[in-house]
Amino acid sequence: CVATGGPPPPLPAPARLAAPSRLPRSDRLEAWGLLPTHPDWAGGIRDTWTPGEAAAQDRLRRFVSATLADYAAGRDRPRAEGTSRLSPHLHWGEISPTQVWHAAQAIEGRGSGKFIGELLWREFSIHLLWHQPHLPDRPLRAAFAAMAYQNDPAGLKAWQRGQTGIPIVDAGMRQLWRTGWMHNRVRLIVGSFLVKHLLIDWRTGEAWFWDTLVDADLANNSASWQWVAGAGTDSAPFVRIFNPVLQARKFDPDGGYVRTYVPELAKLPAPDIHAPWEAPEAALRDAGVELGRTYPRPIVNLAAGRARALAAYAQLGFGEPGQPT
Repeated sequence: CVATGGPPPPLPAPARLAAPSRLPRSDRLEAWGLLPTHPDWAGGIRDTWTPGEAAAQDRLRRFVSATLADYAAGRDRPRAEGTSRLSPHLHWGEISPTQVWHAAQAIEGRGSGKFIGELLWREFSIHLLWHQPHLPDRPLRAAFAAMAYQNDPAGLKAWQRGQTGIPIVDAGMRQLWRTGWMHNRVRLIVGSFLVKHLLIDWRTGEAWFWDTLVDADLANNSASWQWVAGAGTDSAPFVRIFNPVLQARKFDPDGGYVRTYVPELAKLPAPDIHAPWEAPEAALRDAGVELGRTYPRPIVNLAAGRARALAAYAQLGFGEPGQPT
């Protein structure tokens, strides 16, 4: 696509749309039982997103004018507005990837090139699903079918609820539950934690994201989970195991993102906020944090979880252990 000059310009809006002669039968939305009740489960989603074409066009304009130039650096900082947040609008067809491509292409710079690369990854995932229809439920690298994943309902529930005791993981999972969305860097961190530190099957995480993301896209979601698990096309090596503490200190150095979604740790200074189990007792006391009571202790020792994952990977018969990222 890039080599041929990219997609053609978007088509103009039609001058007139003819209504069907007969409208199809439709359900009443109330019959689906999805409308907010008490508690209002949709409140955070409603406060975060405005659906529709007009909102999508407005978001694209704001992203291109204010954020795109710094996208290459800003996209990895979860606290900053460094990403486009166009993924729900793209998924629901409220804006086309062709229009997004051309809007970004008109802006020169490294940020534009990096963003277009991410847009192409989305399109590649669709291409991949078309040619590999088993992408959502079968590893593309067949050897991973023998991975000795753990049956860990308690660990899974802690991960889903943002109660793992690993602050960056909990912040991401709570952001997801509150807003229906999670920053991409944090998606990688929570995915790696589930699949590698907890050694839970990637398809379990895929299913949870499918149920909770407002941008849940079959192709993108499946390809991304296979990528994290090392089981798909052009995937990260399985031995690339993100250390969530190092990732948090690198991309959320002042702890602002964690404070937003894990308020019980808000008074802990950085870098202690990213590893409260390592914080001095005085710092915990001053911040009103009591591990095991006001905030959970880690459900897994990170070093032990990493070692277990590498041992399971070694049983598949290829690769050498790597270093934490």
